[in-house]
Amino acid sequence: MTILITGAAGFIGFHTAKRCCEEGLEVVGIDNLNDYYSVELKRARLAQLAVFPNFRFLAMDIVDKGALLELFEANAFTEVIHLAAQAGVRYSIDNPDAYAESNLIGFLNVLEACRTFKPKHFIYASSSSVYGLNGKLPFSVDDRADSPISFYAATKRANELMAHSYAHLYGIQSSGLRFFTVYGPWGRPDMALFKFTQAILNNQPIDIYNDGQMSRDFTYIDDIVEGIVRLRLKPPSSQSNPEAGSQQSTAPSKVYNIGRGKPVKLLDFIDCLEAAIGVKAQRNYLPMQSGDVVQTWADVSALAEWVGFDPQQSVETGVAEFVKWYRDYYQV
Repeated sequence: MTILITGAAGFIGFHTAKRCCEEGLEVVGIDNLNDYYSVELKRARLAQLAVFPNFRFLAMDIVDKGALLELFEANAFTEVIHLAAQAGVRYSIDNPDAYAESNLIGFLNVLEACRTFKPKHFIYASSSSVYGLNGKLPFSVDDRADSPISFYAATKRANELMAHSYAHLYGIQSSGLRFFTVYGPWGRPDMALFKFTQAILNNQPIDIYNDGQMSRDFTYIDDIVEGIVRLRLKPPSSQSNPEAGSQQSTAPSKVYNIGRGKPVKLLDFIDCLEAAIGVKAQRNYLPMQSGDVVQTWADVSALAEWVGFDPQQSVETGVAEFVKWYRDYYQV
């Protein structure tokens, strides 16, 4: 059994690969190691994976269809966990081409490889951003998701539709996960927790948008990985309930929310961070940013019913674990 994990040098990809290696699975990881954020951090993650004899890494871009097909031909992948993508809501406003290449063309290339070589399960990353202007809380996979307010969100919703079409046409068993504000050790530098921690420890102010009147369904990385590893053993079938928005479909394609299911006010989140660091933040309140939403809240009942797991980690404990990692990694 060999698993392909794309985006293996990324935040979620690294943790997923590590967990799969710890469980004794053969893992091939690929990543293009782009410079959207620190390549040094990505290489440090890969160094953690290099200790596993059952892990193999290849520097590869999913936009390169020929190389991807050669990789699939040389390896009998039983499962594909597709986490490679151009991330970031705000970056997509200024650099939409990067999202079209990675999140649309790259995603199509992975689907084409799966169509040709037929792994048993294709799991891919979506995002809570697909809910866009949806005002109903909590966000349910049964809600419509056709009002994205960023191009990043639009590409993620497109991925869900692309996966469904390939499931319908070619029987590819596909599961999409809408991630809700993932945080934890080895996190991305463009995420709020990382930026806040860095600023506070450097005695710099933190920027708080919408005057702090926001809430997020913060989800700890270990809970995300637990959901992924449980899901990999439970692909959908054509007898599964139709996915949201496709009530007449019997294609083996499902989409799930994966979040804590308990939104936290941004200001309370910052309070937890201050407590973990032991320093009060200098708070710089600013207006709302374009492409952002006021609140997110995941209805996780569909995933909980399917895999028997609800995310458990509290924000207090999760934030403390991140601060501990940050201090250790950056020696501060």
